[in-house]
Amino acid sequence: MSDINYTARAAENRQRFIDIFKSKITREGSEKLLAFLTSDGCDFFTAPASTRYHGNYEGGLCEHSLNVYDALVDILARPRVRDLYGISYSDESIAIAALLHDLCKVNFYKVSTRNVKNEQGRWEAVPFYTIEDNLPYGHGEKSVYIVSGYMRLTRDEAFAIRYHMGFSGPEDPGNVGKALEMFPLAWALCVADMEAAYFMEGSPKK
Repeated sequence: MSDINYTARAAENRQRFIDIFKSKITREGSEKLLAFLTSDGCDFFTAPASTRYHGNYEGGLCEHSLNVYDALVDILARPRVRDLYGISYSDESIAIAALLHDLCKVNFYKVSTRNVKNEQGRWEAVPFYTIEDNLPYGHGEKSVYIVSGYMRLTRDEAFAIRYHMGFSGPEDPGNVGKALEMFPLAWALCVADMEAAYFMEGSPKK
């Protein structure tokens, strides 16, 4: 995909994120949080979602957040989830959990270069993403910390964001299992995050 297409897609994703945020998230402090995300001091809309895996390109973090939102909306709308399990959350809680679950990655990735041989056998400098963590506060808990600096989270929202990595994170498995059992939004967000990372994004298929 050309840089022009990447730029156009990033611009579309940015506007869609802002539109969903403004229409769904209205609690006190949300405007200040959005002002931070759209400020020059925040790279949310240009940052990748990872260094080598899903969304490892400019704008990948915003795109991943939107993919998680779409997946989460779909999961919670399923009749089995809604009617059999009795799981239901407000549009605001869904948007908060999905759109803000990875704020820990804001101002986290930096562009560096390394020498790689091209097809002609010549060495050339190739850009790649590296990590520069100036707020080493973990992953999910760091996102909760950042969001909580602007607005209050419900307990369900906080636990969902905290444990959205599920059993793939470094947390005690007992705590993870208990959190997913006690707070269904955490379970749903975890599944949505994996769906986005492995199926909606993921590595290019050979």
